Amino acid sequence: MVNNYAGGAMDLIYQTDFLLDSRKQEDLQRFAEGLNREQLLWASGFLTGIGITATTQIRAGSAEVCVTVLFGTETGNAKSLASALATRLSAVGVQAIVQDMLTYGRAKLRRDHVVLVIVSTHGDGEPPDSARVLHAALTKGQIPDLRGKRFAVLALGDASYPRFCQAGKDFDTALAAAGATRLLPRTDCDVDYEEIATHWMEQIIGALATNNATQTAMFPAPTPLAKSDHISLPANLVERVKLSGHGSSREVWHLELDTDESDLHYTPGDSISLVPGNAPQIVEELLDRLELDHLASVQTQHGEIPLVEALTSRYEITRITRPFLECYAQLSEAKVLHSMLSEESANDFGEWTYGREIIDIIGQYPIKGLCAQSFIDCLRPLPARRYSIASSIMSSPGEVHLTVAAVRYSSHGRERIGVASTFLAERLAVGRSIPMRVEVNTEFRLPENLGQPLIMVAAGTGVAPFRAFLQEREALGATGRNWLIFGDRHLSTDFLYQREWLRWLKDGRLTRLDVAFSRDQEHKVYVQDRLRERAADIYAWLEEGAAFYVCGAEAMGRAIQQALIDALRSAGRTQEQAEKYILTLKQEGRYQRDVY
Repeated sequence: MVNNYAGGAMDLIYQTDFLLDSRKQEDLQRFAEGLNREQLLWASGFLTGIGITATTQIRAGSAEVCVTVLFGTETGNAKSLASALATRLSAVGVQAIVQDMLTYGRAKLRRDHVVLVIVSTHGDGEPPDSARVLHAALTKGQIPDLRGKRFAVLALGDASYPRFCQAGKDFDTALAAAGATRLLPRTDCDVDYEEIATHWMEQIIGALATNNATQTAMFPAPTPLAKSDHISLPANLVERVKLSGHGSSREVWHLELDTDESDLHYTPGDSISLVPGNAPQIVEELLDRLELDHLASVQTQHGEIPLVEALTSRYEITRITRPFLECYAQLSEAKVLHSMLSEESANDFGEWTYGREIIDIIGQYPIKGLCAQSFIDCLRPLPARRYSIASSIMSSPGEVHLTVAAVRYSSHGRERIGVASTFLAERLAVGRSIPMRVEVNTEFRLPENLGQPLIMVAAGTGVAPFRAFLQEREALGATGRNWLIFGDRHLSTDFLYQREWLRWLKDGRLTRLDVAFSRDQEHKVYVQDRLRERAADIYAWLEEGAAFYVCGAEAMGRAIQQALIDALRSAGRTQEQAEKYILTLKQEGRYQRDVY
């Protein structure tokens, strides 16, 4: 007797006569009749595993082609999404190949019939480092004729930046201008991208598997990219030490957190992601300005909670994002806000919002009788903040170390503070637990070859991952030479982890140390200046196979790249040869950056 599940499977078999001839259908029917539900599920997985269900390809005209999932990433998010999409496409019978923009030439676009682009935006509207060459080729060079090709773009970004998802917008515009047809309108994602990305993938699968509807029905719907996939684990603050000296213009802290009970694992180059609480004084002032009851009930994605709790721990209440301003402008009917959102003012938006926060908007454009729910609906969820891990688990098992610069500044007549940095520097009490998760960064990794030389360039707290690098290499007994080029403001107050670097220099683990303290002399000197001064040695190390790492602010990262080009040119390379040399380093994984 055939069970109901097998009967359903056979109904699908009969509907797929365009895929199987009658003999194969009979063989498959006899096979299915002898299996129970669990055995059928196992058989389906087995067939999928050996590739039978992944052999159906999208057809363009009469030629069989596969889908190219093209990603451009800085920290690995776009790469992870590309891999997830390719897996889901394969599960519904669509062959997909994942390609890094770094190794994908413009000419390949002429050959690929369906291209799905997943790209992040870095800094002020810039493409990620791995996407720069292709981005320039499509936006500044001669665009190939892509008529008859199809594409879709998923853009990752941060809505607090003026040129939100600009890299994705550029790719979308360029491909359409070349004659390619959109499978879907471009989709833009803020920092909480999982839900939107899942929906986009479902739409892509629907668009590409239209002709395979019967086969698609045999597979379960895609699992959402839920945040539970990135489980947050508790860590207890056990020590906080001030790194910056007395009189420093900056306040930098070294934090050590106990992760032994949470069994949290990481690799040097990874980051820690955590969601801080908003400062109580900012929450109180916001509630006073809004004239709202602290205990007013509001509906959130976490259910119904008091307004004060929502503002303290659930929502972004400082940064001005375009979606917030669009929502608040509509509620307030303020003409100035509407004008700032106009297309004509697009270039002024970032300048106008710079140094301002949500409380400034509320104070200047108050809304009488604004209800709590309407205000909450204008806010975005409080995004996680990332900090580079400053330790090796081999050196400090059961712990994770962070290097945090507390952000404090004045603007528009108000004192401002960094939400996460001041939370870690002063509001998180020693002994208190905070949930955190590891953000894997496959684009910033130590070489597997323990004998390979390293050149590490850092400014300020960007030195954190290089401390982890040295600890790891020391624990592994790596024989490769290590060179650190570090910069900050003053030698006497800002030489972060000075004793450790000098100890490693003394025992030979650190082969070479060059420093640049910008304000210790009349003319400012930065790490990029040291790199130019040491151009011959930099080139020699690279020629011997050294890997080149950069960590620090985005502007510093750009300056280092230019200094590296200058160093290569001083070694006899032309501009074109220097740029090609750097591209080769990136393709070989010997030039890696973690810039923010």
